[in-house]
Amino acid sequence: MNAASPSRAGWALVLPLVAFIVIAFLAPIATMLLRSVHDPEIADLMPRTRQALAQWDGAGVRQVAFEAVSADLREASATNQIGRLAQRLNREQNGLRRLIDVTARQLEQNPDTQLARIDPGWSDPDLWRILARVTSPWTGRYLLNALDVTVTADGALVRQEEARRLYVDLLLRTAWVAALVTLICALLGYPYAYAMAASGPSLRALLLFLVLLPFWTSLLVRATAWIVLLQRRGVINEGLLAMGLIGETGRLDLIYNMTGTIIVMVHVLLPFFVLPLYSVMAGLPTSYVRASASLGAYPPRTFARVYLPLTYPGVAAGGLLVFILSLGYYVTPALVGGRTGQLISNQIAFHMQRSLNWGLAAALGTLLLLAVLLLALTLPRLAERGGLRA
Repeated sequence: MNAASPSRAGWALVLPLVAFIVIAFLAPIATMLLRSVHDPEIADLMPRTRQALAQWDGAGVRQVAFEAVSADLREASATNQIGRLAQRLNREQNGLRRLIDVTARQLEQNPDTQLARIDPGWSDPDLWRILARVTSPWTGRYLLNALDVTVTADGALVRQEEARRLYVDLLLRTAWVAALVTLICALLGYPYAYAMAASGPSLRALLLFLVLLPFWTSLLVRATAWIVLLQRRGVINEGLLAMGLIGETGRLDLIYNMTGTIIVMVHVLLPFFVLPLYSVMAGLPTSYVRASASLGAYPPRTFARVYLPLTYPGVAAGGLLVFILSLGYYVTPALVGGRTGQLISNQIAFHMQRSLNWGLAAALGTLLLLAVLLLALTLPRLAERGGLRA
């Protein structure tokens, strides 16, 4: 009895944290994953059509299907949901909004009018195949759309029209920006972390203070400060102009583009690379470096064969942290990225806040989550193996 009491007390202490993680972290992720493949909106607005087409073989449309659509459209009009239904169907195929609106108005005037007499489009089998697909609450079209793939009326998978191929390029751009930001952070952060580890207590405290200082400043304030520095008539351009390095017409475009996004992201994320690396460097024994030098190895060889492999865990941890944070960055591209400096997170926010296409936003978020999980599972192992081989 006494042995069980500490266990119960320990669980009682941990339970609030577990509940917080489930409510604030796991539940939203599960909701996002579910929404990317589950879309019952059209099925709820057209329940009779869904039932009539559930067992349809795609060959010929029965009269019961026409009657089901007529009844669903009349009910949607009566409940003021016809605009919502038309908008949702128009996402699947351009022109369906007009078809639904015209048909609903005709049915309000004469409920017994046949659909084919209202518009010949109701006689098209492809339209009914689309209705059969979208009235199912379970769908993969959002994930396919996030990969710039669409489903034709007969069920074939094809690439989107070139003008609508957006998300794959955006995902690749996001990965490229994340890799570039990680590389720049590594080039700047490795010497800085080494200086912290090799310096005396006073200088180390100062360098550590400079690394931690950005954490005490609002991200919005830092982004605003960079806007002042980087704009065409900002501090940097004015300074270069005063030194005669550029002319009035040669001012640099450093803001509201990808250049501004990368500069500000490096500034914000650099501490996330330095701190893990410094913690590893600070714990390394200096005897290995001294032993290498005593055996006749030159400093570059000692660094490449001894010191760098020993710091691989810190490089891997800092690089992985910076890369993952870069993949999901939203505020910085939104403030300083302009039209050409946007990343996939900005497109997710657009669909959540403006287009209200939450299914597509969830699908894009799901792809981003899968990429992060894959990186988190594979990169540390590769870095560990690389360190062991060295």
